[in-house]
Amino acid sequence: MNALLILIPVSLVLLGIAVWAFFWAVNRGQFDDLDTPPLRILEDDPGAPAASRGGRDEGAGDDGGAR
Repeated sequence: MNALLILIPVSLVLLGIAVWAFFWAVNRGQFDDLDTPPLRILEDDPGAPAASRGGRDEGAGDDGGAR
């Protein structure tokens, strides 16, 4: 029973911090654009080398061109 006297105020303080953090993030614009970031990963970066895009250089390697 004595533990509840400590745990209830601590949980209320943590709840208050979570609510404050949520409203802080909303005011900072963290939730303004929810559609573009998931689509951005699908775009190719034209300035990146082929190795970083996941492709292979056609002339690279000494496997004799066999695939």
